[in-house]
Amino acid sequence: MIGKKTIALFLLFFFGGASLVRSQSTTFDRQDTLRGTIGPDRAWWNVLHYELTIEPDYTTRLLKGRNRIEFNLTGAPQTDRMQIDLQQPMQIDKVLLGQQSLPFQREGNVYWIDLSAHRSLLPKSKKMAATIEIQYSGKPRIAVNPPWDGGWIYKKDRSGNPWMSVACQGLGASVWYPCKDHQSDEPDRGAQLNIIVPDTLQAVANGRLLGKKLAGPGKEQWSWNVTSPINNYNLVPYIGRYAHWTDTLLGEEKQKLDLDYWVLAEDLDKAKPHFLRDVKRMLRAFEYWFGPYPFYNDGFKLVQSPHLGMEHQSAIAYGNQFRNGYLGSDLSRSGWGLKWDYIIIHESGHEWFANNITTRDIADMWIHEGFTMYSEVLFIDYHYGRAAADAYVRGLRPSIDNDRPLIAPYGVNAEGSGDMYNKGANLIHTLREVIDNDSLFREILRGMNRDFALEPTTSAAVEAYWSKRTGLNLQPIFDQYLRTTQIPTLESKMVNGIVQCRWTNCLPPFSMPVRSGPAEPWIWVSTQWTPVGKDWTRDKLSANLYIQ
Repeated sequence: MIGKKTIALFLLFFFGGASLVRSQSTTFDRQDTLRGTIGPDRAWWNVLHYELTIEPDYTTRLLKGRNRIEFNLTGAPQTDRMQIDLQQPMQIDKVLLGQQSLPFQREGNVYWIDLSAHRSLLPKSKKMAATIEIQYSGKPRIAVNPPWDGGWIYKKDRSGNPWMSVACQGLGASVWYPCKDHQSDEPDRGAQLNIIVPDTLQAVANGRLLGKKLAGPGKEQWSWNVTSPINNYNLVPYIGRYAHWTDTLLGEEKQKLDLDYWVLAEDLDKAKPHFLRDVKRMLRAFEYWFGPYPFYNDGFKLVQSPHLGMEHQSAIAYGNQFRNGYLGSDLSRSGWGLKWDYIIIHESGHEWFANNITTRDIADMWIHEGFTMYSEVLFIDYHYGRAAADAYVRGLRPSIDNDRPLIAPYGVNAEGSGDMYNKGANLIHTLREVIDNDSLFREILRGMNRDFALEPTTSAAVEAYWSKRTGLNLQPIFDQYLRTTQIPTLESKMVNGIVQCRWTNCLPPFSMPVRSGPAEPWIWVSTQWTPVGKDWTRDKLSANLYIQ
């Protein structure tokens, strides 16, 4: 997702006094724990597939539907309940396991499905599966300021036609459909979304169109299927008066990638040249840096949305008004951000980081946003050169708040600081400088998208991966910039003609290399005084120590 505030970051290294900004305290309640934890009523079952059928009514705002959840066992159930998430004021009307109606009870935004009398209907082994059908209805929460303050979106296009969609990252997919609303359990076999709409409108969703059929007088059902595992919040409908065109790209591995574009019919003429300019060059840059596009089976799709944008897997929401930059602004103030459409580049970067590589807990969401923010830098690097990329990432630094750590408490559905975008991107840029080997840096990015593909992971696993692949102990750097708000200060002194340095205002055993200029070698400095050489002067260090 795009960052809500202006995107930028403080210097990771600077001299002089540095204050410690303490983490904001937050109180979490039982509902936070139920959402954020894989408790016993979630742990025993694994989602294999969602088949979601919905019928939204633009006039009444009523949504009715059903979700058929195919699941298997992770082990012998230790409880007689199944936890299903569905946020108020939406409500479950009926639950069926096979042909058997099951009792259920609500606790806030959680429903407890009672299986005690029907355990015989559950799968007998991990290799077997069962399907539970949940029928539901209600008026879903209406988005206040999508995509950041999300929910269901009801708008009209300039011609007065209804235009509807959903944005629910963080808020959760359970704001509009019943599911196991935790990032760690993506449906292994993907999902099907059936959308019933007036026959004057089109309904678009993730993956490929299976077909459409009559669904009553003046109604059609559009059915879409995504074959890859998918985050709950990424499964969305787009409903409006759309025009559609297609294209293809011959990808890195000589495989054909289908490209689909859906825009409001009234915007077709300006959308075509705009998308044509940026989409293919984005895909070529990202396949170079990150490896093949992860979802060839489901295709790549841009869909015009009634909000700014979101990384909805294989159906990216686009609302940047066909302008360069971020609604016409360069968030880096470097000039380079106005040479491409921010939403196309940033939200497409999430196909690799968030959709292919997904964190188990949203506390680690810096993996999604930091690497995706850095994808902008690498897009510029690929097309405009390293100097331009360095200028762009430097330009992101001044707006960092440094208000709280990038990693939030685990198990309570909490996100870290919004600095995850720019501080995260600059942390990755720091690692690139420390590695000082772009071939290896690229291999690690591509390796991540191979080794962490389609199976939710953790920040700890990613951090260990970088240390292993580089042969460097990068853990102190990760700990410093992910888990604290302290800004390390480099101190220097002259002892018998030798300049010595150390890091202060940091967590022992923090160590990070420094150099006196871009052509000079890196020298690792810790919290202990470290000799760095005779030819370094205090003025030279102060003037030239930087992250390019």
